[in-house]
Amino acid sequence: MALQQFEKDFQVHVYETGPDGRINLHSLFNYMQDVASEHAVALGYGRDELMKENHFWVLSRMYARITAWPSWNEIVKVRTWPSGVDKMFAMRNYEIRTSNGTEAVTASSSWLIIDRTTKRIQRPDEFLQRYNKDNQSIIAGIRNPAKIPEASAEGTLSPLFKVKINDLDINLHTNNVNYIKWVTDTYDLNFVMNHQVCSAEINYLAEAVYSDEISIRTSSDETDNRFFYHSVSRKTDQKELCRVKLEWEEMKNKLV
Repeated sequence: MALQQFEKDFQVHVYETGPDGRINLHSLFNYMQDVASEHAVALGYGRDELMKENHFWVLSRMYARITAWPSWNEIVKVRTWPSGVDKMFAMRNYEIRTSNGTEAVTASSSWLIIDRTTKRIQRPDEFLQRYNKDNQSIIAGIRNPAKIPEASAEGTLSPLFKVKINDLDINLHTNNVNYIKWVTDTYDLNFVMNHQVCSAEINYLAEAVYSDEISIRTSSDETDNRFFYHSVSRKTDQKELCRVKLEWEEMKNKLV
């Protein structure tokens, strides 16, 4: 079967890096979103094709394990492939390697097809159900994204902020990568300069739209202080929009 995998090279631009000169987390997720979109088009399941049936893709869950952080000007190779169907979810995996071939990121994601009018989930068709089942085992040990617990009610609450125009995607909903940006912006600069994310997991639960007022509740894991849980919610109806789980580790060479 043609086009079973898709690869694309990205150069890490200065505006995609953080204070440490290495790529930031939301830019890594942007790369994976970009190749997923291009591959779906090549397979005949892109946005325009689905819209002919009044359907669209929704990213439901994603899990990424990060073992190396590319720096400014580095060229990275991002590879993706569909990895079968799990009930109503179409599964897709990713791998990012640095210019010298070092594995930087392995990731998995689950997607839903939604009817634009009824908002009902559509069952993946026979083509997607049988497509690339052999690809499920390409990455050894990478698990599918799981359900994340919400942050503890005793957690720290961020100041309220509004969804802005530049947060929106083509469907006038908040771009899924911006939730990660919002969450990482809640951390203290000194902490970020001395720690790095080694795994990130996100569950998307509902949409945020322009001018929604948002708050983020954060709590740490009671048994393992490397993990932090984040619940992103809308003020007007207290609707939880997404959950993010980040695992941090201390940098060996601290910056500050």
